[in-house]
Formats: sequence, C-alpha cells, structure tokens
Amino acid sequence: MKELTHQQRKIIEESIRDIPDFPKPGIVFKDITTLLNNKEAFGLTMQHLHDRYVDYNLDYIAGIDARGFIFGAALAQMLGIGFVPIRKKGKLPYTTISQKYSLEYGFDEIEMHIDAFRSQKGARVLLVDDLIATGGTANAAAELIAQADASCVEACFIIGLTFLEGMEKLRKKTNVYTLIEVH
Repeated sequence: MKELTHQQRKIIEESIRDIPDFPKPGIVFKDITTLLNNKEAFGLTMQHLHDRYVDYNLDYIAGIDARGFIFGAALAQMLGIGFVPIRKKGKLPYTTISQKYSLEYGFDEIEMHIDAFRSQKGARVLLVDDLIATGGTANAAAELIAQADASCVEACFIIGLTFLEGMEKLRKKTNVYTLIEVH
C-alpha cells in the first residue's frame, strides 16, 4: 500500500489522541501512544511505511529521540537494515558528533555516534520521527547525518504541523513525507 486510502488515513488519524494545554496552555499535544496501542492503526502505519520505502535502497534508518525510535526501529527491522538513534546530548555511551539547534528560549543539542553508519560514506539514510513542528530537531538531525558523510534521502513523520514552518525549512535539506497533516 504505497498510498493510503481515505479510510486508512482516517483510521490512523482517529487513533491519535489530542491533549489540550500540554505541555503548556495553548498547545494541543498529538499523543501517538494511542496509535501504538491500536493494532489496526499501528499495523496500517508500519505496512504503509514499509511499502513506501522498500524500493528506496536504504542503508539505515535514523530515529530521533524518543518516539522516532519506535517507528524507526520497527521499520528498520521490517526492511532488514540498521537503525541509528539520534539522542539528546549526554545519552550515548561512545564518541559522538553533535549538532545544536535553537529553541524558543535558548538552545538544545542532539548527538549521534561518530561511527553510526560504520564509516560507510554516502550511506542512504531515512530520518524518522513521530511529528514535525518547527523543525529544529529534524534539521539538526539532517545536519548530523550529513556530518557523518551520509545522505539523508528523506525525512518521514507520522504527523506534520503545516501551520508551522518546520517542513518548509527541512525541505531545503531533504525530501519530507508525512502520513497526516494538521493545518
């Protein structure tokens, strides 16, 4: 199923719970834990991602801490390729490369092991996370992939918030795909 039908997209959309005013007033948090515990919705999601990416000739999937680990690791296993975690600073045990990115008030930093792609120059990497909003973390992750001499062939998100500019910023670095868009 390379394309989701209207009904399949509806099943996935309806499995995602909105949490108003989390983590602060005015924010509507998109809770994917309800997608994960819905076997039909999670199965549709993963089968769709498998079918979309099976012919991309990928070498690795890189998942962003922490929900990107869930979708990314499952998809990597389905495709028979390696998974690379991109974590918050200080969480990885070996030598890392890092990338800072700006937040509303200040900066944050993510890291990846220096040998994440086993020194395979030009490795074809799919970047995965649950949601793209302002795009700071995703852009930093794409930069990390490039620093490791790999190629981020696409960034995939379950949910894209189109009313923020994150997807447009990231499209300057790589292709972007979302299953569901929130306007």
